[in-house]
Amino acid sequence: MNAEVRVETATFASGVSAESWRDAVRAAGLDLVNAAAVGPAYIDEMVQLIENSGPYCVVAPHVAVPHSNAGSLVRQSGMAVVVLDEPVTFGHPYNDPVRVVIAIAAKTAKQHITMLAALANALDRQGAVDELIAASGKDAALRALRARVGTA
Repeated sequence: MNAEVRVETATFASGVSAESWRDAVRAAGLDLVNAAAVGPAYIDEMVQLIENSGPYCVVAPHVAVPHSNAGSLVRQSGMAVVVLDEPVTFGHPYNDPVRVVIAIAAKTAKQHITMLAALANALDRQGAVDELIAASGKDAALRALRARVGTA
């Protein structure tokens, strides 16, 4: 993405079980917490934002990019890629159901916009979502994102 947020630092988990969109967001958020990118309250903020604003984070067919505002709950910018074993519904009129959840956290508003734009470009590439779903590990998943996002 840029020198401040490297794709290589993203976490990856596949075969994640989620009963609902909330569980899916929490799973990705927990990966951000475990990577020391955010504090636990960031997860609640992501869920609350979707509850208040609707499924704004469902940005492409089968893909959600939950996030909250840059702020004190973000310790370092990060990204967590989670592939669900079964898709969940967020309530988006066109892009449901969601199978790939990419939670992001940014230290600054500028990083936040940069991360969202880079992910949008990566996900726009033909076959990128299918590659993420089929990824057998972190390297394959990040290769799918790197093909368009690039590395610093």
